[in-house]
Amino acid sequence: MKIGWKLFKLRKNGTLGSLFINARAVLPVGEWMDCEDCHEKKGFAYRPFWHCCYQPLAPHLSEKGRVWRRVAMVGVTKMERPESQGGAWCLVNRIKILED
Repeated sequence: MKIGWKLFKLRKNGTLGSLFINARAVLPVGEWMDCEDCHEKKGFAYRPFWHCCYQPLAPHLSEKGRVWRRVAMVGVTKMERPESQGGAWCLVNRIKILED
């Protein structure tokens, strides 16, 4: 298990959600979640797995209405990205959003 960071949508009621894909789902804190690769969305490349970072940095994404949270990660594959996109991403099979 590794520790990483993920940027989430922070709703007014305090719940967390994904930024783009399956964005209506409420993501629970403290529970293991497997990736689901069946959520395709028009205009977005098919990218299965949870996308996380080694540090809370994604310069290409706005942080307005969003929050970085630490996540436990299992089944991590490193994907090199440009520095303008935060450098390396983690493609992850399972995550657990950790308590602050």
